[in-house]
Amino acid sequence: MTATFPDLLMSPRLLAPGGAPADHGTHEERYGPLAYGDPEALLRLVAESGLTGRGGAAFPVYRKLVSVAESGRRTGRAPVVVANGAEGEPASRKDKTLLRLSPHLVLDGIQVAAAATGAQEAHLAVEEGASALESVLTHRRDPVPVKVVRLPKRFLSGQSSALARYVGGGAALPAYKDPPIRERGVGRAPTLVQNVETLAHLALIARYGPDWFRSAGTPAQPGSVLCTVHTPDREVRVVEAPFGTPLHRLLPLHGTSAVLLGGYHGTWVPTTEAAELTLDATTMGAGVLAGLPADRCGLTETADVLRYLALQSAGQCGPCHNGLPRMAAAFRTLATPGAQGTTRTDIARWSGLVEGRGACHHPDGTVRLVRSALTTFAAELDAHARGFCTATAPQGELTWTSA
Repeated sequence: MTATFPDLLMSPRLLAPGGAPADHGTHEERYGPLAYGDPEALLRLVAESGLTGRGGAAFPVYRKLVSVAESGRRTGRAPVVVANGAEGEPASRKDKTLLRLSPHLVLDGIQVAAAATGAQEAHLAVEEGASALESVLTHRRDPVPVKVVRLPKRFLSGQSSALARYVGGGAALPAYKDPPIRERGVGRAPTLVQNVETLAHLALIARYGPDWFRSAGTPAQPGSVLCTVHTPDREVRVVEAPFGTPLHRLLPLHGTSAVLLGGYHGTWVPTTEAAELTLDATTMGAGVLAGLPADRCGLTETADVLRYLALQSAGQCGPCHNGLPRMAAAFRTLATPGAQGTTRTDIARWSGLVEGRGACHHPDGTVRLVRSALTTFAAELDAHARGFCTATAPQGELTWTSA
């Protein structure tokens, strides 16, 4: 389900009105023609827009485009563009919704990115909907051909180096950071991996310019963002809202005790704190807003997520192979009312040991979730240590913690 103008007090930019997929003719009628211009002009537009990545890291898109273009010139190898539509985050629906409703906007963004970096090869990587996207491509005549790549359904399939590996014919496993994929990725060529929502924004900036883009959001964080909203006892919604929007405008907080911001690699915040927050690129991660019903145990729900994250790790480095399973098992102890011993301090210590030491950021994201849970649910931890749980509803049954 999507929510648009009536909910958010802004005209939707990315999602087709009415919730119906836009064919190529409807797309061009709605958005108008796409003029690529020369690469330097495109890069100036992106720089002035202040666009940041919508895949979770919020990295400036201009810097990413420039670094890939410069690597291409330095090595003499044409860059490769990879559109990341994996959406391995189990609680997120935004990228799938965007690709279903506005596929041509994403495909336009791929062409803009190719023009800005000098790429001659492009891929659109997805876990679901590959056949539909291949059909969409038959109606286009793009300067750079786009190949749809079917990804395995795993949490880390969309990690940028894992994605570049897989597109290049390898396993969908993260690679170590040196050299970075912007220098050597798919086929050893400089590679741009960009989230599909980011590319859709890029297509609009190329059409309408940076001033239009900045007419939504805040001066520090311009533009709008897609969010997957999980409201207790309601259908999951994908909404589009400008940065700076109060969270309570998007997620009703009545009857919740905490909010999960950003998804499985995100953070728990108490409802009282969430009521004062706005949409912020530094906390939104994968664009997930999930309310925890007041009758649920946040420790149990977190334990379910940690078990999933441990099982989904690549197992290539010590933090993933040893640290995450141990932390997940220990957190299950905390989620079970009864004696805890030194478990709480053990988890805090292990968090420090695995942070920053992985082949990718999977351990870091997991630690982020753990630390926020230990703080947000501190009172529940104390109750569990005394042998009882304050929750009254069945545990571990929330849709976004049962992937």
